[in-house]
Amino acid sequence: MENQREPAKSFQELLVWQKAHQLVLAVYRLTDAFPKHELFALTSQLRRAAVSVPANVAEGFRRRGLKDKIRFFNIAEGSLEEVQYYLILAKDLGYADTHLITEQANEVSRLLDSYGRTMRARLVADSNS
Repeated sequence: MENQREPAKSFQELLVWQKAHQLVLAVYRLTDAFPKHELFALTSQLRRAAVSVPANVAEGFRRRGLKDKIRFFNIAEGSLEEVQYYLILAKDLGYADTHLITEQANEVSRLLDSYGRTMRARLVADSNS
């Protein structure tokens, strides 16, 4: 018998959402130590991009069509790339050691990629049925 998991009933059950949410919390802790003059610049931009990742996963979860779900996961991937850049900038400006949080972001990236590949494969399979 094939080992299949029960489908998630809410976005909070998705591992990718859980890891992305943990990343947001880490970003908030990291940016608390940024210089005050960055409050409306890098701090705000980094937080906004980070929040966008799990928010788009959550929104995509409820979308009925597979193409819509894929689109929201792709938006989350784009926001995560933005986070990656801001982490590079924060490191280069000497605001923080971003090594650990970058590793978290990389893990979320791998999960988003995996979910995306699975959904795209399902879309292809459904269109060939």
